[in-house]
Amino acid sequence: MKKKILNILFWSVISAAFIGPGTITTASKSGALFGFDLLWALVFSTFACLILQEAVARLAIHSGTNLGEAISVYFREGSSRLIILALIVGAIILGSAAYEAGNILGAVAGFGFITDLSVWITVPFIGFIAVIALTQPSIQRIAHFLGIIVAIMGVSFFTTAIKLKPSIAGILKGSMIPSITDSAGSGILILGLIGTTVVPYNLFLGSGIAKKKQSIREMRFGLTIAIIFGGLISMSVLIVGSFVTGDFSYEALITTLRSKLGLWSGVMFGIGMLAAGLSSAITAPFASAITARGLFGTRNPEKWNTGSMNFRMVWGSVLLTGIIFGISGLKPVPVIIIAQALNGLILPFITIFLLIVVNDPKIIGSGNLNGKISNTLMLIVVWITLVLGMTNLAKAVSGTFPGLDLTGKNFTPVYLILSFMIGIYVLVLVIRNRRKKFEENEI
Repeated sequence: MKKKILNILFWSVISAAFIGPGTITTASKSGALFGFDLLWALVFSTFACLILQEAVARLAIHSGTNLGEAISVYFREGSSRLIILALIVGAIILGSAAYEAGNILGAVAGFGFITDLSVWITVPFIGFIAVIALTQPSIQRIAHFLGIIVAIMGVSFFTTAIKLKPSIAGILKGSMIPSITDSAGSGILILGLIGTTVVPYNLFLGSGIAKKKQSIREMRFGLTIAIIFGGLISMSVLIVGSFVTGDFSYEALITTLRSKLGLWSGVMFGIGMLAAGLSSAITAPFASAITARGLFGTRNPEKWNTGSMNFRMVWGSVLLTGIIFGISGLKPVPVIIIAQALNGLILPFITIFLLIVVNDPKIIGSGNLNGKISNTLMLIVVWITLVLGMTNLAKAVSGTFPGLDLTGKNFTPVYLILSFMIGIYVLVLVIRNRRKKFEENEI
């Protein structure tokens, strides 16, 4: 039993990574505007996250290489290697640095629901806790530390949601029956709920921490429980948000909770928000360092262990960027726009790359290839990530050129059709490569 609990805590690092201030904001706002109607999007995104994370962990265990190493080896030559490495570095490392300020400020907001301390105290304190966690001598210790934070987060949000006594029938209906309301903004929130759960750096993180000696069965058990637990936390936040009346804001949310449950509820939500911000403030630098190690540490792995100067310089620069912007209160808007654009490119690329390599007998082994059900599920996820990627690109372009709006309703069918066509092409490519590799092995 102890081994199973530690295994769940270990894989809870993934939950810690995708439940951040952005997730809390999007989920609570979705609940405030549409009640339980968008719960299905969180159910879908949770299982999409599980499908992709299982694939990257399986890749790491069977091939002995993490996602970054696999990409580096697969594209070892030519100009395509430089382009792909630049995209990944920009999307993951630069993007993490840009969003780190939001993670830290989210933790500060959680502090604000509990105490009135100044940002000059809370931001350095959060940074100090992050440094302590990131300087642990092993990945396993860092993961267990984050698992405890996720448990605290879960207790806070679960307790608050249960005490509000929501309609069980309404929750089941919202979770099982997909619906898209005609109200403005519902489509953006649906994509937001999926996009805050299925994020590129989580895939590098998941494959980077996968223990090569762990069995597939052990990995699947711990990963499944941890990700479903994380999904339930996000759903709890949406349920809590559904009780807000009028325009959504955190002040309105806290006022509603205090009026219905008492002063303690604001503190409980603040603890959950603090835990969400703190966990993401740790995982973003950690994932950046793991990504850099996978891409650049294949030739000299001893120079990229968790205690090395290279590894610490990467996570240290990301964390320091977040602290500086957190204290100043400014947001690095231009960098965030660039990160959105690069994420729009890199997320579908990674999901397509994953689908290809888990169907390649030379990389993952002929006995470990994806089955029909796994491939079908991954193709659905590829299609969704393509839609997300195009939407992120459109947001980035619209943010750069305010007069050019590519995020309206008229463009949604275009993105859906283009994503479907690319998905069909990827399916044909996978089938051809799989047959070709089998024929080569037979020869």
